[in-house]
Amino acid sequence: MKILHTSDWHLGQNFFTKSRKHEHQAFLDWLLDQIDQHQIDAVIVAGDIFDTGAPPSYARELYNKFVVAISQRQCSLIVLGGNHDSVSTLKESKALLACLNTYVVANSSDNLQDQLLELKQADGTVGAILCAVPFVRPRDVVTSQAGESGSDKRQALGDAIKSHYHSLYQAAIHLRDENQWDVPILATGHLTALGVSPSKSVRDIYIGTLDGFAADGFPPADYIALGHIHRPQIVAKSEHIRYCGSPIPLSFDELKFAKQVVLVEFEGSQRVSIELIDVPRFQPMAVLKGSLADIEVQLNALKDHDDPKPIWLHIEVEVQDYLSDLQQHIQALTENLNVDVLQLQRARGHKAQALTQEAKETLAELTPGDVFQKRLALEVFEGEEEQARMKRIQNQFSQIVAEIEHVEASE
Repeated sequence: MKILHTSDWHLGQNFFTKSRKHEHQAFLDWLLDQIDQHQIDAVIVAGDIFDTGAPPSYARELYNKFVVAISQRQCSLIVLGGNHDSVSTLKESKALLACLNTYVVANSSDNLQDQLLELKQADGTVGAILCAVPFVRPRDVVTSQAGESGSDKRQALGDAIKSHYHSLYQAAIHLRDENQWDVPILATGHLTALGVSPSKSVRDIYIGTLDGFAADGFPPADYIALGHIHRPQIVAKSEHIRYCGSPIPLSFDELKFAKQVVLVEFEGSQRVSIELIDVPRFQPMAVLKGSLADIEVQLNALKDHDDPKPIWLHIEVEVQDYLSDLQQHIQALTENLNVDVLQLQRARGHKAQALTQEAKETLAELTPGDVFQKRLALEVFEGEEEQARMKRIQNQFSQIVAEIEHVEASE
């Protein structure tokens, strides 16, 4: 039995005004090639199929075409809902996709059978049992109690998720024993496990309730396929508990590590191998850092870039003094190059110095306006549009402070 673990596709993502449509199409075509090449029996997508709850039409089209393409192979597709996915959006086509060998688990349920899946091998026999756990929303597993503190709610949610996993796993063992199958039991999850390394594009999903899920809360499954964290990594030093990561870089800081899918192979109930397959980079991207002179040298090295797709750039410039025309400097340097500067910012050196100075001040010495202005000074607002945005932010803050002071004065 061969399982391919992927997650966090984020179909429909808009990256600094740039569409990822062609990258996602190239990835899905590449994924189909891997299915053919490795004779995969089942593909598990551990959450965040889409980037938003209301994905653009082209993102839905990519998804639907992939479902049709994989249904023409002897391979099952299991789709788990993530925190970016809309439960209703995934459910609207669930019954139809089931006819195409695709099984959608959009949300957790009291009916465990909805999350207990029998994964078939090419010969039609059961090759694995899957405890299909999507992103768990608190309302699906816990009931709020009056008078609960924040720590009580976090504890209750963590205990409820652990109990949900345990109940599913016990149901899977019962199903396996009842049928005397020599097959592995797999599990999934879309959450933040304690101790993992996220990237900047990862959105905290348990804000105010649960910061992270302890690895000892997972059941003793033979493989646990996780999603939500975009950086590939193992959890709690356990080879069989893994994040595969997102297939394309969803932020510039994700260029630091390879993108992967995970191929897990079983013989009977025994895991025989875990193979990491690197995903190609379908869009040229780069991060340039240094002084203006350093940046110019790095840009000159891109003159021979002959790919029809321009290189998307993040440029971080170290400057001693404030340059009001930094954006014009960079535009001049990149004018004849096949690049798109998507993000331009100043190095954080002077920001760190400012923060050190602020650490010596007490809040009692500062007004709310002082704190706000110091924080605003750490941001870069280049060009007329950004300057106008800064003024709007300042005006909105002033209005909020005025409203609060008016309420306090009237009490």
